[in-house]
Amino acid sequence: MKLYEQTAAQLSRLLQKKEVSSVEVVQSFLDRIEMVEPYVKSFITHTPAMALDMASSADSRRLNGEEMNPLAGVPIAVKDNISTAGLRTTCASRVLENYIPPYDATVIRALREAGMPLLGKTNMDEFAMGSSTENSAFYPTRNPWDLGRVPGGSSGGSAVAVSTGMAPLALGSDTGGSIRQPAALCGLTGLRPTYGRVSRYGLIAFASSLDQIGPLALTAEDSALLMNVIAGHDPLDSTSLPEAGPDYASGFDGNVKRLRIGVIRENVSDHFDPEVTSAVLKAIALLKEHGAIIDEVSLPLTDYGLSAYYLIAPSEASSNLGRYDGVRYGFNAGGDNIEEMFSRTRGRGFGPEVKRRIMIGTYALSAGYYDAYYLQAMKVRTLIRRDYESAFRRFDILIGATTPAPAFKIGEKTSEPLQMYLSDICNITDSLAGLPSLSVPCGINTDGLPLGMQLTASPLNDSLLLKVAGFLEQKRDPLPLRPVVKLPEGGVI
Repeated sequence: MKLYEQTAAQLSRLLQKKEVSSVEVVQSFLDRIEMVEPYVKSFITHTPAMALDMASSADSRRLNGEEMNPLAGVPIAVKDNISTAGLRTTCASRVLENYIPPYDATVIRALREAGMPLLGKTNMDEFAMGSSTENSAFYPTRNPWDLGRVPGGSSGGSAVAVSTGMAPLALGSDTGGSIRQPAALCGLTGLRPTYGRVSRYGLIAFASSLDQIGPLALTAEDSALLMNVIAGHDPLDSTSLPEAGPDYASGFDGNVKRLRIGVIRENVSDHFDPEVTSAVLKAIALLKEHGAIIDEVSLPLTDYGLSAYYLIAPSEASSNLGRYDGVRYGFNAGGDNIEEMFSRTRGRGFGPEVKRRIMIGTYALSAGYYDAYYLQAMKVRTLIRRDYESAFRRFDILIGATTPAPAFKIGEKTSEPLQMYLSDICNITDSLAGLPSLSVPCGINTDGLPLGMQLTASPLNDSLLLKVAGFLEQKRDPLPLRPVVKLPEGGVI
């Protein structure tokens, strides 16, 4: 087995035993990037020299007998809305096309301290606004399971990097499903941590009360190892939780006996693709077979989640994106006066979806409409949170589909924004409630596309999600870790 075919946990063990060097590991992934990247367009910025330098440093520290993080020497890819000092951070937008941050995000500092080489910055929907990675200002990213389909979004580049073996791990961000949805469509484990569990300092904001950084990985164990690196209190983030996190990599005991599991009626729906529903029900039956207590639960306000989210998130985006005016940093289109400069800069710098959401948010916050729209949406958010609180008095974990259908074709929904928004229908309420939520692979459909199941827990129970995901990986029928990428001209890689 080639090094790029290994999981992060397998690479960690090889490195700790000094059976391979980090330089060898990184070079294997760089070779894989050179082979696959032209077909999938997963990265915006490549950093091979930086990755090799960081790998060499990790090797030297290990040879000197330093105590090192288990992931030291294991490389990673990072979504391009996470600030990296001295390295271009674009948010896949023309307005930040040449922006180089002067500081590292807290999670990037944590990766550097752990000794994890950075392979590059990954493609995304512009400012994380989208569900398909087609809204990038540079190019769409393609799903390696079928190059004619989307990988999901907005963290599609990170998902594809891991799925194709171009990186063993990646960081994404999740506002309304942007880690979980691409994880499901690319056959990965994707975790949105409890809001506040991972620092947002240095994450370029879309919707500040919803945004959260999390891991995309091949397995639950890999996700847990990365959570051990990035989770924890950060005084630079006012929303960071003060509690110390657990050891996420412990507790993979394969035991779900007496675990109370609620099957969300609204997320295992007759309206969903029947193969998605069938795969989720099969996974639920497996949990019941091994001693879990299964019952149905309804979250009646789920039907209002989409409307509430698409008022709250654009409203926060309207405020957050006001700083991109061409004055302090970023793209400046010029003009004869300041009003013309603002108009031209924002008109040329932002793409259609970002403009759409700014306009929705600005309208919802405007005088005369604030109470009717934004305030009502916030009230619905509170009621959704109460729905979950009621459900968690009966259940330890809630389960449903991650997406209503498998990956759709590129271009299929770009002309119908509402249809695109409906792709997130299973993910949004968890985000509004600030809950930890995880997508785990649960099957492959007849077209050879991966299907995902979503697990949701009460706040701070992220490790329980990882434990159940690990159980499913061990007990389900074997699924391919990665796709065979079928090339347009014939042949496979």
